[in-house]
Amino acid sequence: MEKLKTTGHAPVNGINMYYEIYGEGDLPLVLIHGGGSTIQSSFGVLLPMLCERGKVIGVELQAHGRTTDRDAPETFEQDADDVAALIRFLNVPKANVLGFSNGGSTAMQLAIRHSEIVNKIVVIAGAYQREGFIPALFEGMPHATLSDMPKALQDAFLAVTPDQNRLQTMFEKDVDRMIHFKDWPEQKLRSINAPALFICSDQDVVTPAHTLKMSQLVPAGRLIVLPGVHGAYIGAAEAPRDAMLPSITAGFIENFLAG
Repeated sequence: MEKLKTTGHAPVNGINMYYEIYGEGDLPLVLIHGGGSTIQSSFGVLLPMLCERGKVIGVELQAHGRTTDRDAPETFEQDADDVAALIRFLNVPKANVLGFSNGGSTAMQLAIRHSEIVNKIVVIAGAYQREGFIPALFEGMPHATLSDMPKALQDAFLAVTPDQNRLQTMFEKDVDRMIHFKDWPEQKLRSINAPALFICSDQDVVTPAHTLKMSQLVPAGRLIVLPGVHGAYIGAAEAPRDAMLPSITAGFIENFLAG
């Protein structure tokens, strides 16, 4: 892996947001992890591959990993505003943005709400409507407990923030966000002027049909559907290990960003 250059906490919108910077370059790629995750648990496998193309900035969102919480629910809009504030804090005029799962939805909100600082976006297993998720995701959500959270994600959180109470709070806020998730108007996606690559798998928590729909709504949208389950194609900690797919995914991402 490219040597880690910098870590820090940025004071943004009432929280201290943790970030890591790798590599060099004028147009960085900002990575936004999935729900319940950290930089490493979402991108530990993919990050070394992406670093080969230039500067990469990993972030951790409200209540996740090493980032502090605020007395307010998590929302995709607020997460987008926090990431935008971090980008400006780092004096980055424009960036590419890649988000996985909930981070993919945040990447879209970033392109909607802060288009002036977004060059291209990569949305991996993100969604903008409830119908885009498999039904099982919502069916069990009202009864979910911390024991339902993948152990790999619990361990990743506690490895960087060894506080069981903070883990519990993050879990509850993640669940609450999805229980109360409301559809976004299609016009929001039509307003995205950044080129956008939408990626999912054929057995994902977001359906290929929904991912296709998003790629068609965004004027400069592209689509890739890969084999496998949620997160396996990027090497996410909660997914089964796949020896080849993450490198294939990284190649698609690099070609899109370079084009």
